[in-house]
Amino acid sequence: MAAPKPEEISHPPMDQLQGLEYCIDSNPSWGEAIALGFQHYILALGTAVMIPSFLVPLMGGTDDDKVRVVQTLLFVEGINTLLQTLFGTRLPTVIGGSYAFMVPIISIIHDTSLTSIEDNHVRFLNTMRAVQGALIVASSIQIILGYSQMWAICSRFFSPLGMVPVIALVGFGLFDRGFPVVGRCVEIGIPMLILFIAFSQYLKNFLTKQLPILERFALLISITVIWAYAHLLTASGAYKHRPELTQLNCRTDKANLISSAPWIKIPYPLQWGAPTFDAGHAFGMMAAVLVSLIESTGAYKAASRLASATPPPAHVLSRGIGWQGIGILLDGLFGTLTGSTVSVENVGLLGSTRVGSRRVIQISAGFMIFFSILGKFGALFASIPFTIFAAVYCVLFGLVASVGLSFLQFTNMNSMRNLFITGVALFLGLSVPEYFREYTAKALHGPAHTRGEWFNDFLNTIFFSSPTVALIIAVFLDNTLDYKDSARDRGMPWWVKFRTFKGDNRNEEFYTLPFNLNRFFPPS
Repeated sequence: MAAPKPEEISHPPMDQLQGLEYCIDSNPSWGEAIALGFQHYILALGTAVMIPSFLVPLMGGTDDDKVRVVQTLLFVEGINTLLQTLFGTRLPTVIGGSYAFMVPIISIIHDTSLTSIEDNHVRFLNTMRAVQGALIVASSIQIILGYSQMWAICSRFFSPLGMVPVIALVGFGLFDRGFPVVGRCVEIGIPMLILFIAFSQYLKNFLTKQLPILERFALLISITVIWAYAHLLTASGAYKHRPELTQLNCRTDKANLISSAPWIKIPYPLQWGAPTFDAGHAFGMMAAVLVSLIESTGAYKAASRLASATPPPAHVLSRGIGWQGIGILLDGLFGTLTGSTVSVENVGLLGSTRVGSRRVIQISAGFMIFFSILGKFGALFASIPFTIFAAVYCVLFGLVASVGLSFLQFTNMNSMRNLFITGVALFLGLSVPEYFREYTAKALHGPAHTRGEWFNDFLNTIFFSSPTVALIIAVFLDNTLDYKDSARDRGMPWWVKFRTFKGDNRNEEFYTLPFNLNRFFPPS
């Protein structure tokens, strides 16, 4: 038997992924694009409902307050997504609420000056204004780093090897929002996971009028089926005598969103009153803004591959971060109760549907704005049990993580140096945040516990984030450990042409600003 040829053993590195149906600037038909946009909107509801549902009761807010915050968050998400896809990176990314802001926000909620307020409604309003003030001040970090091109300068220290742990942990680092949440209601979580995988993978070649309808709309179809099944279980009284926590995760009538939602309500700036400003609150929030910046950097690079685009050049990435800073400023002005970052689950959905079209994401932004104004209709979709979303996250977060691992093809993984950096950054990126989570769960405060609350918030926020820990470790090791003799091993010859706008002729196609705005903002 003849020895196999080298090309039969290995696969050559490829700039763009294979098998994608629509890239960033190619569009499906309008009907298909609208349906796909609605699917992205439905997926974005998970985080948009979960964050206010957890934080608003801690602040003394009612179900009415929770609904208003969810509406506001979705409204601003829509605006930020449109701004990012038009003027930012121009990648097909949904800009949604971020869990990175939870640590400083919870710290603000537990501030003694606020907890001492006896009237719950007054405490809710005062806490909201304090969070708004902190977000407004902290947004300046991303605005300055983005528009000054400082983040572009920092990104020149990144290599494909250094980005692998960061992008991978954008997905892997969210493991606690996957199966641990599915396990809270396995009777709907497991069927949802199985159905979504079956439709999107095993039945993906099922065609209707030449359209792979089960693959393309696996999320919508499986959510509809399992939501109806969950409602049947609820109506039949299956959870009547179950513990309260089980009912909260399984029942379809526990969110109290539909009854509390107004028919029409347009969110507006300063709707909760004038923001209040505190230096300690703002400093802690700045850590969350830095974490959001790093997590978004990884997510943008993942989105570029899933949209069949080139990696965003340094100045485009920096431009996107600047607009994301504007988004956090809008979060503070409107009162969304959290800051903005790239929605990782929506990035994963690009790969699941094999549609990376920018237009689809812009349509989803329209749905966010429309249904946030029509409160009753939006609340209907927002009442989907979070367990259903968690089942989908198990697939989509893993898909984003695997895109990060795909950057290894441009590096030399027979190098002990590269194996050391990749392994250590991945392990510590998972292990350090897990230590901080376990410590906080037992001690009810983070490992950083000094008299300086702002210092505690800063450190605890930074080290709660897997991508942030991975970036600190990977970029430091990659730029200090035998870096002079390892440019080729790190993948720099492939990477260097994507660092400038004119380094690759495809960049103009993907990242040029609309309305001929490049005349005023020429690419560097």
